[in-house]
Amino acid sequence: MKKLLGIVVLGLLICNISFADNFRVGQKIKNSLNISKNLKIKLSKGDWVVARNITDQWRGITQRIVGIARLENNEIMEMVEVYEGVLGGILIGDVNPILIELVFKNRHDGCYEKPEYFILEFYRKGSTHNCFRVAHWDLPKELTNPDDPESRGNAAEYNRWINDNSISVPKIVLVSDHSYFSRLVGGNWIRVTHVANPKIYSAPKSNRLTEESSEYHKYNIGQFSEHNKVMQNWISIASKRHYSFENIIKVKDKHKLDLDIYIKDKINIDADIETSGSISVQIKQLNELYKSGALTKEEFTKAKKKLLK
Repeated sequence: MKKLLGIVVLGLLICNISFADNFRVGQKIKNSLNISKNLKIKLSKGDWVVARNITDQWRGITQRIVGIARLENNEIMEMVEVYEGVLGGILIGDVNPILIELVFKNRHDGCYEKPEYFILEFYRKGSTHNCFRVAHWDLPKELTNPDDPESRGNAAEYNRWINDNSISVPKIVLVSDHSYFSRLVGGNWIRVTHVANPKIYSAPKSNRLTEESSEYHKYNIGQFSEHNKVMQNWISIASKRHYSFENIIKVKDKHKLDLDIYIKDKINIDADIETSGSISVQIKQLNELYKSGALTKEEFTKAKKKLLK
């Protein structure tokens, strides 16, 4: 399932790479998903379980996918999938064209305008890209019968975990996808996909249960004000997550996206900083807000100058 997996199929051999955690399907985790030393994804509260874990290695190229889910009453509430492709420094002439093909030219899914994408923002120069997408999925279809025939069967591990544990799969889910690759920052391709059951945002029931007819489709949502409120909230959350994503993986400033127009509840910096603390404590708190993605670089710089006056 390319939408959920984002894996580059390059083959299998052996090379050495160090990951922060070794995961196994069924493993419980909390607070953060630690893929590697520099790739840690903060998780919402609750127990998460590993539903997919795979590593492919070939001629020094290592690719890893870890997919996790959070359940309530045995129903999927959230999913996070992280793909890390260690592609720097080798086979550049072969890898770069494949990346461009997968990200920008795949006719089933990619970083270009499609009717099912509610929001698309991206930076591109050569094989370098920073891509942010917000959409909705018919999740059972994505898991069992995706549009791309080449990706059918890729979700076998998810489906086995779902069937073995009698897990309920929501029909329509909200999705955000965050993807970055640049040889200027080590040449690793990082892609993080977030999936949310609309129930967690107190959404009204979905009665239109295909991707094309869904109340969350951008061509339909104008007829459904309550669903639109949920989607706008999701877009704001996803935009903040992308800022956090950019900070975590050290995206170059010139590659960063401006998503401020999508964030509906900009934080009150003064309210989030303990003004009674020392300057060093306040700057530390400010830095933590910036690293979390809650502040843009411009907001961080402006607030820091204010503290140092």
